[in-house]
Amino acid sequence: MSYSQFFLRRAVLAGLALLTEPSLAETVEPAPATDLTEIQVTARRLDEARNQLMPEIGASEYRLAAADLKNLPLGESTPLNQVLLRAPGVTQDSFGQLHVRGDHANLQYRINDVVIPESIALFGQALNPRFANEINLLTGALPAQYGYRTAGVVDIHTKGSDYHNGSELNLLVGSPAHREFDGEVSGATEGWSYYATGGHVQNNLGIENPLPTQSAQHDRTDQWSGFAYAAHVLPTSARVSLMVGLADDSFQIPVRPGLSPLYVSPDDAPPLSAALDDRQHEGNRYVVLAYENASGGPLHYQFALYDRESAVHYLPDLKGDLAFSGAAGDISRTNSRWGVQFDASTPGERHTLRFGLTYHDEVAHTTATTTVYPLDAMGDVVFNSLTIADRSRTGARLWGGYLQDEWHPLDRWTVNLGARFDGYDGLIRETQLSPRLAVVVELDGGTTVHAGYARYFTPPPTEKISPESVGLFAQTTGAAPSTGDAAVRAERSHYFDLGLMTRLAPAVTFGVDGYFRSITDLGDEGQFGPAVLFSPFNYARGRIYGIETTVGWRRGTTSAYLNAAWGRAEATQIVTGQYNFAAEELAAIARQWIPLDHDQRITLSGGLTQEIRDTTVSVDFIAGSGLRDGALNANHLPSYVTFNLSAHRKMMLSFVGELEWTLSVINLFDRVYELRDGTGVGVGAPQWGQRRGVYLGLSRAFGG
Repeated sequence: MSYSQFFLRRAVLAGLALLTEPSLAETVEPAPATDLTEIQVTARRLDEARNQLMPEIGASEYRLAAADLKNLPLGESTPLNQVLLRAPGVTQDSFGQLHVRGDHANLQYRINDVVIPESIALFGQALNPRFANEINLLTGALPAQYGYRTAGVVDIHTKGSDYHNGSELNLLVGSPAHREFDGEVSGATEGWSYYATGGHVQNNLGIENPLPTQSAQHDRTDQWSGFAYAAHVLPTSARVSLMVGLADDSFQIPVRPGLSPLYVSPDDAPPLSAALDDRQHEGNRYVVLAYENASGGPLHYQFALYDRESAVHYLPDLKGDLAFSGAAGDISRTNSRWGVQFDASTPGERHTLRFGLTYHDEVAHTTATTTVYPLDAMGDVVFNSLTIADRSRTGARLWGGYLQDEWHPLDRWTVNLGARFDGYDGLIRETQLSPRLAVVVELDGGTTVHAGYARYFTPPPTEKISPESVGLFAQTTGAAPSTGDAAVRAERSHYFDLGLMTRLAPAVTFGVDGYFRSITDLGDEGQFGPAVLFSPFNYARGRIYGIETTVGWRRGTTSAYLNAAWGRAEATQIVTGQYNFAAEELAAIARQWIPLDHDQRITLSGGLTQEIRDTTVSVDFIAGSGLRDGALNANHLPSYVTFNLSAHRKMMLSFVGELEWTLSVINLFDRVYELRDGTGVGVGAPQWGQRRGVYLGLSRAFGG
């Protein structure tokens, strides 16, 4: 489907929504300026009502408000994955990946409580924290309205409903060759509110450096992003809203000098690994149209339509990749997905009934043109390259529904009992009924105890499945290590969670949470081959368990936090995608439990913010015991800790007006640490953490 068809379809759907709601089709008289307060109150009430559709009963919630985002090392320019690293139990990995409570990716993203389908993009961040008014991370035993991607739910509430009229320009420069420009505009008129932001980022560290040097070679990135939100509050205490987002990113793949080529003809000079020119382009676009009704009747509901287009294109260095890996693949993946989401609630004195439905349809295309060398009958390379073309189309449908009851049997007790039924029809067809139960008890002294159980059903990531014709590469340098099942299965798990939150002192809060997961067909992903693309596979069984603690302190203009987590993630026997592994490795994993490659036993984060004479100073740190490496992930990389420092304040300049400046230092002590060393199950090239970077940001607001 072309992009013109994509936007046309969304416009038609928007028109249908207008026709099906009489109050939307009517011509609304312009509201006088004095009605703005009433509209604001209605919008805020709608925000609160929408939040009640998605309760967090029994789940563990970590909330980052607008002020918290402002105090991050790079403020609102901090990439979303770096924002989430400040939450307990979140582990950083290479390529900007995150692991929450020992899971591989499996994160669900929502904007204003509407699911945003995941993207194929690996390096780029499709969602920009700049448009967020608040970011919440939910983990644990989630209520029944949350399905599919359940390691954590990243719920972003956008700017745009606060009726702030004005605009803002932001500039950030620093090392290595970082240049970032962003603009924002927001306002309200005659019942409408709107917000839009767009920007461009360019630097020479688009992907983690494969060497422990200050700067990487061949690592330039250009990233464009934008987001727009518009909402109209109707006279009937209803609201219609539209969200549009896009990201368009290009990356150079960094090189490692000094590598020796594996396949070089005696008649050719060996190429230099420092001269490789691999590149990757990623794009992501989404549109969401939502209608919410909270008119005070027995039913409050929100109905949303969404559409997402995602693409990634790996462009190889033809001669170089062929010499160093025996295969040079020009690989393009695209994924188109549209869907609907309906959530409703009927509040009562002791019982609140909630129910909903979801459906989405997606199509994934993979086109690969791979150049390889053939092998003769003795297994020797014949230096006469041949090109293998491979195309695939994978369709999938995902549907589900849930019903749950929030019951208050006693004044301080809340019981949330529900279930959801999900189905997936893709390369394979699977269904599951998933019960959910959570109990929350409020004790004296501001202490809350919660316990929960959830049955989870996690379909495979269709957008990453590439049912390649493995047989096409037999007797070539691109042959797979072995054979096996390519039809990735849905992951199924039992999740148990127990925790409490209490106030140790008027200014100090403390929380602790323990969890255990028993998993069948545990889903994982790995990089196989030179292309920086991930492919999914399954372990037969898995077990993940751990404990998290969080401490927060806030008094006057001073605030601080400290998060600590210990966890363990193990699995055994690879049952799908076996062709990516050598037979000896498969046999060894089938005989024993091994740590997952993203298993990091200890993860820490913390920070302190202090206001000093109109200047806000923040320092924070991230620490870990190291991800796994070595054969069968038997070892782990050295532990690390990095500190970041920032300061920002506003000043009045006669020729500019009020200007806010920010000075930031990332990795303050220039700690050299390795995220990956290139070994481990499904692990590709090595990556090192960012060395010290110094940034200066300027922001100028207009209007308001």
